[in-house]
Amino acid sequence: MSARRPLAVVGTGTGVGKTVITAGLTRLLREAGHDARAIKPAQTGHPPDDDAGFVAAACEDPDAATCPRYLEPALAPRVAAEVADETIEYEAIRAACEREIESTPVPIVEGIGGLRVPLAGDREVIDLVADLEAVAVVVTRAGLGTLNHTALTVDALAARGIDVCGIVVNEYAGETVAERTNPDELERMTGHGVETVPPLDDREGENDPPELAAGVVDALSPAFRDRLPMELSR
Repeated sequence: MSARRPLAVVGTGTGVGKTVITAGLTRLLREAGHDARAIKPAQTGHPPDDDAGFVAAACEDPDAATCPRYLEPALAPRVAAEVADETIEYEAIRAACEREIESTPVPIVEGIGGLRVPLAGDREVIDLVADLEAVAVVVTRAGLGTLNHTALTVDALAARGIDVCGIVVNEYAGETVAERTNPDELERMTGHGVETVPPLDDREGENDPPELAAGVVDALSPAFRDRLPMELSR
């Protein structure tokens, strides 16, 4: 394994913004002088979905991200493999991730959907995060309902002995009472620091991966950066 514990970007569900946060973190670490690389254990819905491709584009370097397994159906990996009549084995996914982690000074593993998404056989995404001994960043939605989803996700990580270095509330606009009160309430409920990343679709170059990643970098506080499991300066 790498001398540093991998960082795992996990979500409270599908579509919460794990990929853009992964892109931002990968870019942040690379700009700090680290040889950081994002690892997507398995990509479903491909094409057109390609999370590793997005991160590589955001970092403007094809070596910034990798994915060892692609499946066409836009379903949980275990289900996608079954529908596509393909074989997917947990040990093969784990071994591929471990090889990438071993060869990457600062590895970042992007989750697939939420923690309980079936990965292969009877193993789920949370099993992989635990087996890789990763430190987690939890990405969640900003609006109503996020308190329950986020607290349950943090509890599930704690039950498996997985450390959490922070929570990121994505697409935070503060337009409702729920949004404005959720960050403080999440800190109270979970005991973890909470970051907010604003909607980035109103920035110049709204569909431009480097611009989106730069928006994430700009939003992350020094306190959050200090909690990451690696030094941001050499």
